Amino acid sequence: MSREHAWHIWNAAVEAVRPEPLVRAVVEADTMIREAPRIIVVGAGKAGPGMAAGFEAALADRLERVEGIVNVPAGTNLQLQRIRLHTARPVGLNEPTPEGVVGAEQMLRLLSHAGPEDVAVCLLSGGGSALLPAPAEGITLADKLVVTQLLHRRGATINEMNCVRKHLSRVKGGRLAEAFRGQRLISLVISDVVGDPLDVIASGPTAPDPTTYAQALDVLRRYQLLESVPHSVRHLLEAGSRGELPETPKALPNFVENRIIANNRRALDAAKHHAERLGYRVLDLGSFVEGETRQVATVVAGLVRSIQRDHIPLPPPVCLLLGGETTVSLGSHPGLGGRNQEFVLALLAKLGDASLRGVTILSGGTDGEDGPTDAAGAIADEDTLRRAKQLLLNPEWFLANHDSYHFFDQTGSLMRTGLTGTNVMDVRLVLITTV
Repeated sequence: MSREHAWHIWNAAVEAVRPEPLVRAVVEADTMIREAPRIIVVGAGKAGPGMAAGFEAALADRLERVEGIVNVPAGTNLQLQRIRLHTARPVGLNEPTPEGVVGAEQMLRLLSHAGPEDVAVCLLSGGGSALLPAPAEGITLADKLVVTQLLHRRGATINEMNCVRKHLSRVKGGRLAEAFRGQRLISLVISDVVGDPLDVIASGPTAPDPTTYAQALDVLRRYQLLESVPHSVRHLLEAGSRGELPETPKALPNFVENRIIANNRRALDAAKHHAERLGYRVLDLGSFVEGETRQVATVVAGLVRSIQRDHIPLPPPVCLLLGGETTVSLGSHPGLGGRNQEFVLALLAKLGDASLRGVTILSGGTDGEDGPTDAAGAIADEDTLRRAKQLLLNPEWFLANHDSYHFFDQTGSLMRTGLTGTNVMDVRLVLITTV
């Protein structure tokens, strides 16, 4: 029953951030969008298909005024009437592609040729950074890909990675908004970043950018990558830091508006409400959870034991909730998995037989993806550990090799949800039903 409850709670979180009804509600209430003589729609992200569908549904009686393109990952068969869903990357690949560049350049042309009465709507969601590539002059897509991969392997945060990527781009860091020539641009944003910073979500194509070329160089120095990145990248960043290139915009015109319509907090609120309906006391640790995945799991393990033994801060049955987005530093032994699978495996290993009785652990990416795998995450309990022992699988070995996927694949504990059509980071929960 606990496994079933865990699934229901996680699904409630995802349902609360479905893009179609959220976008439709905003557009239906916005008179300026509805009455504009021409509406240009651009954007990128994993929630792009649903956001675009919601937009068209809101303007079903005036679609002839709409023209647009949204870069999306492969995997959708949705056909819209006026907004073209442009496949910019394969499923499971979170890297920029030449197809993404084609889409981004078409968006730049649409916005730069807008008429003075035109209104633009930008639909942004998680994955937008990789789905909206437009390399700066003198930089190739391959150059950007090398930089992204190097930073990812060193465990750089999303803020650090975006600081660099924005200064290697013609659209990120407010530059997409700079291209617009109409009367109003509004971005509807589904946030996949801790704290919802507009300049970081999808690398902030319609938000002012507080970072600089010099700071981007500092990120590369911090991870000792200055000698490893392509020469063209280092040359551009150094030229920018000397003032030889225009900086990303630090302010944008008043006609540019950014509006968060869904985030991790909204998903956690829905999960909390559903868990309470199922009879659990909820300890909500919030949406600002960051840091190394194993360290977060260690803290959570301590909370689980405190609840079991001392009933502090709450007596069972308890649903422990946490959101945010952790990181995994792969080191020299990268296996296969993702931060959600690694969290479940680390917590499983930390609790062990003694503390797993009556405990169910679930961690999943709300987009249905977790690392370069076909799983959203994993769900585990004492039966998982029992099956692992029968199969002679040592959780500590798989953890040391960052190979959580193969551990959970063999124990039947992977969450294979498929793409969910949204993305607000991760939702993790631990159900504690007995002492």
